[in-house]
Amino acid sequence: MELRHLKYFIAVAKELNFTKASKKLFISQPPLSRQIKELENELGAKLFERNNRKVVLTEAGKYFEKEVNSLLQTLEAISLKTKKISENTNGDFRIAYISSTFSVTISKLVQYLTVKYPYLNIKLYEVSSSKQINALEQEKLDLGILRAPVVSTKIESRLWYKDHYSLVFNKNFVSLDTAKNIESLKNETFVFFNKDYAPVYYNSLIEICSNYGFIPNIVHQSNNINSIIQLIRNGLGVSIVPSSISKSHDYPELTFLDIPNKNLCTNVLLATPKGTNSEITNTAISYLLT
Repeated sequence: MELRHLKYFIAVAKELNFTKASKKLFISQPPLSRQIKELENELGAKLFERNNRKVVLTEAGKYFEKEVNSLLQTLEAISLKTKKISENTNGDFRIAYISSTFSVTISKLVQYLTVKYPYLNIKLYEVSSSKQINALEQEKLDLGILRAPVVSTKIESRLWYKDHYSLVFNKNFVSLDTAKNIESLKNETFVFFNKDYAPVYYNSLIEICSNYGFIPNIVHQSNNINSIIQLIRNGLGVSIVPSSISKSHDYPELTFLDIPNKNLCTNVLLATPKGTNSEITNTAISYLLT
C-alpha cells in the first residue's frame, strides 16, 4: 500500500464519482479505477459499491475513509513539524546561565523567542561557567551565558557586557563610613561564591581583597547569588559582587558601593559551540546585544 493509493481513495470518497475524482487528480479514469481495485485487493475489503448510476461507500469504506483522513492529517502535521525543525524553528533550544546574570533581560529574551518561534521549546539551566564550557564542547547547550575566561578550541564566545564590582552590605549591621574604607572590613564576615563552583570568580574576589591589604574571613559560601544576597540581608556578612546584581536585588536594607578601581572587572560572555549556524542562536544573540 502506497501513499498515492490513500490519496486516490480519499478523492473518490469525497466526490463519489470516478470521473470528477480523476480530473481533480489530473489522471485518466481507467488508471484511477485500477489503483482503487489494487487497494481493495490488498485490504481484502470492498470500499465502494458502484454501478452506472452512482458510487457509494460501503460500511468498510466509511470506516476506512475516517481513519485515512485522520492518518493524512497526522502525516501533514508531522511533515510540517519536520520542516520547521529543518528550518531551525522548532525543537529544543537550551540556554544555560550563571545565577549572577539571570535578569529581566534573559526573561525578556525567552518571551521574545517564544513569540517569534511558537513551536520552540526553550530550556533554561542554571549552570556554573566551568560546567557550561564542558556542555558547550559536547554540544549539549545551544547558548551559554557565563563569565570569562573561556579557554576552548571548540567554543566561540563574544562579550555581552563588562561587569565591575561592588561591595554589598546590610546598612543595619555595617555603617556606611566603615564600608567606604574597604580595608576596615578585614574583621567582617564575608559571604562568597563556593570555590569549587566558581574557582576563577572566587579567586578574583580574593585578589580584590588582597589589593586592599587583607584576606577576607570567608564564613559562608553558596553556589547561588540569591542565597548570598539573602544571607547578607539577614546580617550574616558582607560580600563583593558584580555591580549588575544591584539592578535585580534592590532591597531597602542593602547598600551597594562601587569599588573605585575600574580596572577590576569581570566579562560576561555569550558562548556557543564552534561553527554554530542556527537561526535561533543568531536571533537570541542579536537580541541580547541590542
